[in-house]
Amino acid sequence: MNHWIIAPVILPALLAPVIAYVMRHDIKLARWASMAGTLALVAVAVGLTVMAEDGQTHVYYLGDWPAPFGIVLVLDRLSAMMVLLTSVLALVVLWHAIATEWDNRGRHFHALFQFQLMGVSGAFLTGDAFNLFVFFEVLLIASYGLMIHGGGKVRLKAGLQYVVMNLAGSTLFLFALGALYASTGTLNIADLADKVRTLPTDETAVLRVSAVLLLMVFAIKAALFPVQFWLPGTYSNAPAPVAAMFAIMTKVGAYAIIRFYTIVFGPDVSAVDGLIGNWLMPAAVITIAVGAIGVLGARRLMPMLSFAVVGSMGTLLLAVSAFTPEAIAAALYYLLHSTFAAAALFLLADLIVSRRGGDALSVQPPIVQNGLFAAFFFVGAIGVTGMPPLSGFLGKLLVMDGVRDMSWMGVAWAAILIGSLVTIVGFARAGSVIFWKATAFEASEADASEEVTTVGVNAFVGVGLALAMLAALSIFAGPTMAFLEGTAWQLFDVPDYVDAVLGEHGEDLK
Repeated sequence: MNHWIIAPVILPALLAPVIAYVMRHDIKLARWASMAGTLALVAVAVGLTVMAEDGQTHVYYLGDWPAPFGIVLVLDRLSAMMVLLTSVLALVVLWHAIATEWDNRGRHFHALFQFQLMGVSGAFLTGDAFNLFVFFEVLLIASYGLMIHGGGKVRLKAGLQYVVMNLAGSTLFLFALGALYASTGTLNIADLADKVRTLPTDETAVLRVSAVLLLMVFAIKAALFPVQFWLPGTYSNAPAPVAAMFAIMTKVGAYAIIRFYTIVFGPDVSAVDGLIGNWLMPAAVITIAVGAIGVLGARRLMPMLSFAVVGSMGTLLLAVSAFTPEAIAAALYYLLHSTFAAAALFLLADLIVSRRGGDALSVQPPIVQNGLFAAFFFVGAIGVTGMPPLSGFLGKLLVMDGVRDMSWMGVAWAAILIGSLVTIVGFARAGSVIFWKATAFEASEADASEEVTTVGVNAFVGVGLALAMLAALSIFAGPTMAFLEGTAWQLFDVPDYVDAVLGEHGEDLK
C-alpha cells in the first residue's frame, strides 16, 4: 500500500487541532502553519495525480482490513484530480484571507479551514458510502463555523438556513444508506457495484428507492433544482473568502453523482435504467434558467455571483445527465473551469465591496483603482459567462458537443445558449453600474473615495491566480482534455474498479 494516499486526510486532520489549541492566540503563527500545511497538501496532491496518471486504481486499506469489511480509500484519476483542485483552490483562498486579514475577524478561522480540507479530501478519496456520509458531516461542520466567521445578524440567519437544509440532507442520506444496505448488505462502493448487478429483478424496488434518495441528497449538495434555494442566501452572506472556498462544496455533490451513477448505478444496471438521467436532465435545464434569471434580476453583487454558481452547476450536471464518457469528460473540464471562475469573482467582489461600502448594484462614486478593478471584473465575467477566449467558452462548447447524440440535444443547447446570453446581459449591467457609470460622478463627489487606501499587490494575488488558472485551462485545453477523457473512461471501467478494491477478497465473497 502507498501511504501517501491517506496524506490529504491526515495532514489537515493533524494540523487543525494544533492550530486551534496551540496557536489560537498567535495569528501570525497560525497563518504560517496553515499556509505551510496547504502548500504541503498541494505538493501531495500533485504527487498523487502523477501516481494516478498510470490509469490504475490504487487502494489504501486502513488497518490492513480487507474490503468490503474494512475502510478503504481509493485513488483513481478522478479522485486525484479533485484533491488537486481542492488544494490549489485552498491555497488561492488562504492567500486572499491572509492578505485582506479576513482570517483575523473571528476565531479559529485556520483550524476550521483545515478541518474543511480534511472533509473535502476525504469525500473525494473514500471508497465507502457510509464514510462519504462521515466526511460530508466533517466538511459541513467546519463550513458552519466558517459561514458565520466574523458574526453579524444577517450571517447568523443565513447560517441557520444553511444548517437546517444540510441537516435535512444528512437525514435523507442516512435513510438512503439504510435502504441501500437493506437491499445489498454492503456499503462499500466496489462491493455495491458488484451486488446491484446481480440482484434479482423482484428485489430491486428498495434499490430504486435508495438510488432516488441518494440523488436527492447529492442534488442538495450540488444546488440542483428544486433544492437550489439555499445557495444564494448562504453564499451571498458568507465572508467572501469562505464563499470562494465554497465553490468546491457544490462540486462535492456533483462528484458524488458522477461516482455513484457510473460505478454503482451505471447505465448497465437494468434496475435503474434511464431513471436517474430522466430526473437529472430536466432538473439541470431548470437550474440553468434559475441561475440566469437570478443573475439578471439581482440587485446586489454577491447574490448575482451566487446565482451564477447555480447556473454553472446546471450546465455541469446537464452534461453529467448524459452518462457517456464523452459527456463526463466535458463535464469535468467545465467543473475545473467553474470552480476557479466562481472563486475569482467572489474574491474580487470582496475587494470591491469593501471599498464601495456595500454590494448594492447602484451608481456610486468611482473607487480607487477603478480601472484596475474593472479590468479584473471584465476578465472574470468573460470566464463565468462562457465568452471566448477563456475556458468557459471551451467548456460550454465541450458540453454541447458531449450531448449532441442525446434525444434532448435541442433542449440542452437552447438552455445553455439562452442561459449564457441572459447571464452576459446581467454581468454587463452590473459592470456598467459599478465601474462605467461611476465615472459620471462629478470630481468633487469622487474625491471622497481617495481617502480609501489603494489595494496592495498581495490582495490581488489570489484573484490573479484564479484567473490565471482559467487562462491555463484554455492554453492547455488539449492535454487537459486528454487526461479527462482517460478519467471518464476509467470511471466506466467498473470491473477494473471492483477488482482493484476487492481483489482476492472479492473472489472469496462470490
